Parts: sequence; structure tokens; C-alpha cells
Amino acid sequence: MIKVSRRRPNDISNTSNFFINLIFLLHTAACILPLLLVITVSFSDEKSVLIHGYNFIPETFSLSAYQFLFQDWPQILRSFGISIFITVAGTAISVIVMSMYAYPISRNDFPHKNVFSFFMFFTMLFNGGLVPWYLVYTQMLDLKNTMTALILPLLVSAFFVMILRTFFASTIPPALIESAKIDGASEMRIFAQIILPLSLPVLATVALFQTLNYWNDWFLSLVFITGNKNVNLQYLMYKTMLDIQFLATNTQAQQGISQAGGFFNLPTETVRMAMSVLGIGPIVFAYPFFQKYFVKGLTVGAVKG
Repeated sequence: MIKVSRRRPNDISNTSNFFINLIFLLHTAACILPLLLVITVSFSDEKSVLIHGYNFIPETFSLSAYQFLFQDWPQILRSFGISIFITVAGTAISVIVMSMYAYPISRNDFPHKNVFSFFMFFTMLFNGGLVPWYLVYTQMLDLKNTMTALILPLLVSAFFVMILRTFFASTIPPALIESAKIDGASEMRIFAQIILPLSLPVLATVALFQTLNYWNDWFLSLVFITGNKNVNLQYLMYKTMLDIQFLATNTQAQQGISQAGGFFNLPTETVRMAMSVLGIGPIVFAYPFFQKYFVKGLTVGAVKG
């Protein structure tokens, strides 16, 4: 009796499956282990790190790095709140504005489609430079030392607009829009109740990347904020690190601290890791909310079988 193989054409062998899983496990470990190392070093003693180097298990457990950072805890909490507000508000407004721009230029019946598409594409290739960009926000719009200055420059990305336009043009059936028009729906109602619910994968993908852009940004605080009142967390950590490096390498500063009441060893290595933990902590918890749509949104424009 001839044994008929029930193997499907797309099935892979057990050996191939093992090596594929092994590759993914190694890749996962390469992503997770550095993060674990950063966390463990942040809870290590500064002297043990300088003597023994970085270890996954702390030689001497210590909270000195976090105690050093939270000596100015009101400023840290304020910067934390500013970063969260800017990230949430900026991402929400950004996704709405970019989708409202991308949807009309994805419609074939929009007469000025090519003009607005070229205008957006042109900004991907050319810009006016740093000085005119700064003068527009500080002189013309008068946004210096405001939180609006931390939101507006990152509000629209030409690359994300093109991704949204591609999704709208290739995924939303024109017949669906025509049927909604026949039923008497306005353009705004079609966009809000039909287009946006069907576009959750690409909207979530763009929202995730915009969340990362807003959360990791420190340059806008450096350029537009002169005091400590409206600085975000990333710039506060950046400035703290520069201050620590200055105190650790400047002999006159060390002598001044000694004369003022005794010099203490600054936790340069461990505090750097502690700042990384504070910086990446909240953003790690944002990913699970987008994970459901993330993979599907990244396949925009892929060839469908």
C-alpha cells in the first residue's frame, strides 16, 4: 500500500522550523539582554561597576543613582508630565491632521490631487534650513518657551502622509465611498465613520512612530525653551548628564564642591543607566496598545496573494 504524503506545499520541515525558531530566539535575546543589563547596572554600586565592569547580576545592590536623580524630584515629575502631555496630545493631533491631508490626495476625483501631493513630496527633499525654521517659530509665530513649540514642529511628516495616502488609495474601495454618497453621507461623515475605522492598522502604525518621535525628542526643548519650566524629560536627562560630566572632569568645580561642604563621588556610570530606565520605561508600555495593528500596518503596499 502506497503511503500518500499529507504535507501541504507551504509546510516546512522540522529541521527548518527548528533553525527558524532558533534565529528568532537569538534575535529576541539580542534585543532583551541589553535592556536587562541597563536595568541591573542602574541598581549597582558605582565603585563596583568601575572595578568589575557591567554585570547582569549586581556585585553590590545600590539605589544611589536613583537617589541622586530624585534629589530634584519636583522638576523630574514636572518634566515627566510635560513629556506625557506632549506625546499624547502631539500624537493624537498629528495622526488626525496627517490623515485629513492624506485622504483627499488619495481620491482620484479630487481635482488638485497632484498639486498637493507634489507640495508634500517636495518637503521631503528640500527645507529652508535651521535658521529660517527657528525664526518662523520664534519671531513670526512667537512660540518660544511654550509647549506648542514642542508639538508643532513634529506635527506633520511627509513620509507618513505618503504612507497614509497609499493605504487609503489601495485599501479603501471607491465603490464604498460612492455608495455612502448615494445614501446622503457628507465627506466629513464618510471620513470619520467609514475611512478612519477601516484604516486602524495604518493609523496605529503611524501613531506608534509619532509617539516615539515625540517621546525621544530633546532637540526642540534645547532650541525653544530657555528655562526649566517647560523642558521635557529627555532634555532634562540630557542636561543632567552634561552637568555630571562637567563636574567629574573639571578640577576647579571639584575644589569648589569640596570647599562648600565636602566632595562626594558622582555616580556617572550608574546614573547614565538610571536615566535610560526613566526614559524608556513609559514608552515600553505603549507598544502593546499598538501591537494588534502594527504588523498589518507595516505591510501597506505589499503584494497580495
